[in-house]
Amino acid sequence: MGNFAMTASLNVDSKQWHLRHGHLNINGLQLLRDKGMVLRLPKIGSLDLCEGCICGKQTRKSFPIRRVWRASKYLELIYADLCGPMQTKPLGGSRYFLLFTNDYPRMGWVYSLENKSENFENFLKFKAMVENPSGCHIKVLHTDRGGEFLSKQFNLFCDKEGIQRELTVPYTPQQNGVAEQKNRTVVEMARSMLQARRLSNQFWAEVVSAAVYLLNLSPTRAVMNKTPYEG
Repeated sequence: MGNFAMTASLNVDSKQWHLRHGHLNINGLQLLRDKGMVLRLPKIGSLDLCEGCICGKQTRKSFPIRRVWRASKYLELIYADLCGPMQTKPLGGSRYFLLFTNDYPRMGWVYSLENKSENFENFLKFKAMVENPSGCHIKVLHTDRGGEFLSKQFNLFCDKEGIQRELTVPYTPQQNGVAEQKNRTVVEMARSMLQARRLSNQFWAEVVSAAVYLLNLSPTRAVMNKTPYEG
């Protein structure tokens, strides 16, 4: 049997699969089926207007982003971005989420933080988690110039570990395009899921984690005909 990200066993309508995949667009759902990335996924038809998507995915027009280079190996380039503080404090008390994205194959990992000062310790957890099983090492870390990424402790550690730093120019979030775009996608998915199920915003941390999990099982242009999880 070939590799696949998930298995579908229930014959439900297209709207239900749209909801199950965190409000994934119809092209993404069709690609999952056509390329066999979800076993026994039924044929996806047209989708009716989704109130959750309307409320959750309103956004400004994005900046045009010029990519200089793309990673071709695991952990060759990691994007990191801290999002918050959130207006609503979740049940667990976190006010921020820290998102790491492996440029190849766009796999994402998310951590909930109560304070920005927890940024460095969560980076250490992430580094150990992705490096130890794979035997690979983080080569380049791309971030904005937030103080949580430029502390003396953070800089000394990266110098010691041989991690090259790529920093954006101040006040130009578009230079951190992959991280900003991933953050926006995660937040839009979370809003859509909260709105569709009429959940309180206090559950945002749990829903953000679910959104990142679903994105790891959804198609991406970074790896052809595979999901980030498979790549």
